[in-house]
Amino acid sequence: MTQKEVFQGVPGILRPFKDFIVKNGLKKGDQIAYYGVPGTCSPFVELLAFAVRSLEPEQVFVPFVDESRAKKIGYLDNFGMQARLAPVTVKPKAIVIMGGLSMPNVPVKAEQVKAMLEGHPGAPVIGICFMHMFEKSGWLQAVSFDCLIDVNIDPVEVTTQQ
Repeated sequence: MTQKEVFQGVPGILRPFKDFIVKNGLKKGDQIAYYGVPGTCSPFVELLAFAVRSLEPEQVFVPFVDESRAKKIGYLDNFGMQARLAPVTVKPKAIVIMGGLSMPNVPVKAEQVKAMLEGHPGAPVIGICFMHMFEKSGWLQAVSFDCLIDVNIDPVEVTTQQ
């Protein structure tokens, strides 16, 4: 994979993501399936879902790789996107793999993700991780990404009043 551009901040995550979705020809009603760790990845998934909401895709959050527990992501007035709607059948036109799945102590292996991807041939695969997590975990050798957005959060500055 070749690094093309370097961006900054939250727009540096969302704009390339939306651009990739648009360039891959997703239409209104096409499904984007996000696979991630509940609680850890879900806020980032909701942010990504918000970025492409104007394209009107069907968006789903799949906890880990358990498609039987997938929930639709919908807009909630005054809150943004929420994975809260009724269960849904997973039939993605684009797949997003969140880096949290590759973290130590998460019960998902790269081979499980690879097997899931084989069940959805032809869907472009987007990887979104922080701090080179896919690289550190060795997943880049096992999972092929059509687009990889790797975000650095450094430094993290914390100020407190004592």
